[in-house]
Amino acid sequence: MESESDNYFQIFLLFLPLIASPSGVYFAIFLVIMLLGCSALISGSEVAFFSLSINDLEKITQENSSVTQRILLLKEAPRKLLATILIANNFINIAIVILSQFILVNLIPKQVTDNWAIQINDFTGLNTSIDWLSGSINFLITIVGVTFLLVLFGEVAPKIYAKLNNVRLAKFMSGTLIFLFRLFNPLSHLLVTGTNIIEKKLVRTSGNVSTSRREDIDQAIELTVKNDKHAEHEIDILKGIVKFGDTAVKQVMRPRVDVIAVDFRISFKELLEVVRKSGFSRIPVFDEDFDSVTGLLYAKDLLAHIHKAASFEWQALIRTNVMYVPEAKKIDDLLRDFQKERLHIAIVVDEFGGSSGIVTLEDIMEEVIGDIKEEFDDEVELEYKKIDDRNYMFEGKTLLNDVCRVIGVDTSTFDEVKGDADSVAGLFLEVVGQIPKVEAEISYNDFHFKIVSVDNRRIKQILITLPEE
Repeated sequence: MESESDNYFQIFLLFLPLIASPSGVYFAIFLVIMLLGCSALISGSEVAFFSLSINDLEKITQENSSVTQRILLLKEAPRKLLATILIANNFINIAIVILSQFILVNLIPKQVTDNWAIQINDFTGLNTSIDWLSGSINFLITIVGVTFLLVLFGEVAPKIYAKLNNVRLAKFMSGTLIFLFRLFNPLSHLLVTGTNIIEKKLVRTSGNVSTSRREDIDQAIELTVKNDKHAEHEIDILKGIVKFGDTAVKQVMRPRVDVIAVDFRISFKELLEVVRKSGFSRIPVFDEDFDSVTGLLYAKDLLAHIHKAASFEWQALIRTNVMYVPEAKKIDDLLRDFQKERLHIAIVVDEFGGSSGIVTLEDIMEEVIGDIKEEFDDEVELEYKKIDDRNYMFEGKTLLNDVCRVIGVDTSTFDEVKGDADSVAGLFLEVVGQIPKVEAEISYNDFHFKIVSVDNRRIKQILITLPEE
């Protein structure tokens, strides 16, 4: 009984006379065109399947057809799907290269390339071997021609189409990819297994894997979100969600120098003045200094006592259920604590037990959805000045996350140099190691920092110059 490989060999023998005949060149050209079409469909499938959004998948699931079931089956094994696509595309591209070489040899006989080689030798004065130079010309023409065809018709054009018609192309190619998925299963399994082994070794040896993964996810988000007028805001929200679990309280808190708090010994009149000027709904109350926060005062609790005498003992209104959180606590854990305790504010403590600032529910939410403006908020909360498109003046206390948002760069841009710093002044101090003088300068990845104002204790203002485009 004949094996399946024998059958394939017999089919090849049937086509061999046709290819070897004078009309074989035309048949080879036809095959190249067909293979370019296959390459285009396979390459487009990669973008089509991996750009399907959650909404697209929900619509596909609701259709409940055999086509949609195939799409969902392929999406369940993304690595094997990608391996299958790469294997199939490589086989097709190799076939295109071989056929192109056959076509070129027949269209441009060796005598022609030999004449070109002789002319090149005569023109340049070289004594290069004619056979070697003739073969190099033939090889160069093949490589340039095939590369142009594959890049334009096998990569760029189909991927642009697939990005605009991802659902349609995914449905069209689902049956073919299921067939290829099963045909190349042994090869794709070996490829995925090898990739997993390499990845595990990289995880053990590299400290930047989480960063690279986050960058990959950011790129996937930008590819997935549609190009509409709200796309930029949606991308920022999704990236904020991705980084949500990696953000520490120290990165979003309000430092103690900016906290409005009151001593429980002040008079009722002084308290009302502080509440009126600050505009905050919750104010920490401390004993002697901010390291000893004893409770919180809710502005709404004062409403019924506004007209009381100056001798009114407002201390009775202090709420003592205060939440204390360490600087290193992740904000996703803090959000769960806020929900559990039904609180909106917590006192942040450093490693020595001192109060380093406060963090609110609003601070956490702004990490995902951006700045939350209330009806009584000033138009601009951050203290900075845009001098021109490349120069910005920031207060030294401005958080690095806020600086990155203003200048339009990723919040991880300065991670390699900032150390434990959270403000732009802290970044500068981390680099120079001492309180700098006015006009002191540092540079990092073409970002230029210059001290504008400083005193004996802290950096007041910094000028940041962005890299040239």
